[in-house]
Amino acid sequence: DELLKLAELGKLKEPLVLQQQVNRLLADPRADAFVGNFGGQWLHLRNLETAKPDPDVFPNFDESLRQAFRRETELFFESVLRENRTVFELLDADYTFLNQRLAEHYGIRGVYGSQFRRVVLNDANRAKRGGLLGQGSILTVTSYPNRTSVVQRGKWILENLLGAPPPPPPPDIPDLKPVGKDGRLLTMREQLDLHRANSICASCHARMDPIGFALENYDGIGKWRAKDAGVPIDATGKLPDGTKFNGPSELKKILLTGHRDEFAATVTEKLLTYALGRGLEAYDAPAIRTIMREAAKDDYRLPALINAIINSQPFQMRRTPIL
Repeated sequence: DELLKLAELGKLKEPLVLQQQVNRLLADPRADAFVGNFGGQWLHLRNLETAKPDPDVFPNFDESLRQAFRRETELFFESVLRENRTVFELLDADYTFLNQRLAEHYGIRGVYGSQFRRVVLNDANRAKRGGLLGQGSILTVTSYPNRTSVVQRGKWILENLLGAPPPPPPPDIPDLKPVGKDGRLLTMREQLDLHRANSICASCHARMDPIGFALENYDGIGKWRAKDAGVPIDATGKLPDGTKFNGPSELKKILLTGHRDEFAATVTEKLLTYALGRGLEAYDAPAIRTIMREAAKDDYRLPALINAIINSQPFQMRRTPIL
């Protein structure tokens, strides 16, 4: 009622009034719908509902763990929003939200009961679980039912964190071969090495695979592991620009230093797409740059980014079809 009244009076055109209303609406409990819907769209959390890990491979997966995965990510995103934190904390943070079931799955001690609570991560746990890339929701929706997927995880990061999706795969891609000519089980790295021998596949995999390998210590439902097919996991990788890394902790550092601008731009584009209810076009580029300049003044804190979008020309000039 308050918002409609101000709109009828033409007050929402006043910058200070608009700012006050944006802050009021974001603080309202009903803003939880934004957290769930945007998270479902951007992070693919909706896919978690239909994920079906193979019970023979992952006997510990159940509905309570599925719900815990989603709840952790939603509470984490909500904390960045409501505590006026920078979007870069989505990549790495010294805290997460756990209940006993999820803490045991992650190997984190001292969390009891079914209720979720904020848990401060020590250095070792932060290296594994700080930020989105260590959360079971993301790791599960980027895996196959019976194994991890280096390709899907690498593609997810390129597309959703760096805004650089690879081209669609060519038709008739051969399946990976899990067993070598000598009858030995092959690690995921060995299987993909054989796959990349195909020149048609090599160019795209050169971008996706090194990133995906950094997350190979997480199994198909996000549990930390040291071996694959009985062999110690090699989580090293090298980006096309020659930057080398080992494991999720070093990958996060690279994203936060060498690819900070790409991440900020991607979050901006995903939020603007959600706000407008349409895909972005080339003519939106100037508005995106303006939004980023405004949000950068406050270190890309999530509320500041939302405010910049609401004040942008595409948002304020969007047309609503007459029914």
